[in-house]
Amino acid sequence: MDRASFISSLLAGAAAGTSTDLVFFPIDTLKTRLQAAGGFFANGGYHGVYRGLGSAVVASAPSASLFFVSYDSMKTYSRPVFSKLISSSDQMAETATHMFSSSAGEIAACMVRVPAEVIKQRTQTHKSDSSWQTFKKLLKNDNGEGIRRNLYRGWSTTIMREIPFTCIQFPLYEYLKKRWAQVGNREQVAPWQGSFCGCLAGGVAAATTTPLDVLKTRLMLSKTSVPVLHLARTIYAKEGWQVFFSGVGPRTIWISAGGAIFLGVYETIHSILS
Repeated sequence: MDRASFISSLLAGAAAGTSTDLVFFPIDTLKTRLQAAGGFFANGGYHGVYRGLGSAVVASAPSASLFFVSYDSMKTYSRPVFSKLISSSDQMAETATHMFSSSAGEIAACMVRVPAEVIKQRTQTHKSDSSWQTFKKLLKNDNGEGIRRNLYRGWSTTIMREIPFTCIQFPLYEYLKKRWAQVGNREQVAPWQGSFCGCLAGGVAAATTTPLDVLKTRLMLSKTSVPVLHLARTIYAKEGWQVFFSGVGPRTIWISAGGAIFLGVYETIHSILS
């Protein structure tokens, strides 16, 4: 990746992440409260839906920039490798490239996203704390598990959720763009078409990975570390399998619409700067 492409990905990703979080934050809050132990109204209901916005805004630009810089870089470097490994099918090589590159992007983004998610979700389900107050409580390390473990609680589950999510979303997103461009006899789609492809791909990925999102939410809200499988068994025994699809509606709507804005803004800014 050359310097111009790097800067384009950096700025386009920052704009995409910030705009999406600002627009759809209330829906994210409702989704978090639906998934939290105790239920929707016990965790704040419809009140204070912008609580925790500060942590989301602070992390949006750097996490999205990290994602797209890693994603675009890895696409450039890994495409020749997968072409050699999967020489029998160009489409399979492209799909493998997008799955690998988006997974690398998500891991990079989670370095910033996970601490911000922990702070955001705890603030969303608390009736008085601000993002800053939640952050200071985590730094106090009252549970004795250490600041790193407190800030990165749910890291493994977030990765477990994000990699399947992105392995569905980005290959589908890139495939839809490619097919649409072929239908119109163009090299690439217009930004608004990329936005529509992002909407559809995001909705499919969101609905499919909701159970992993529920586990991630419960882990981040837990006061102490809990093994993922133990948590899943406990939730199933106490609340039944239906709880693993709590918030599937708001999550799918939020990520579908968010995907349209996120990838639409990215495509627009990237086309301007390229």
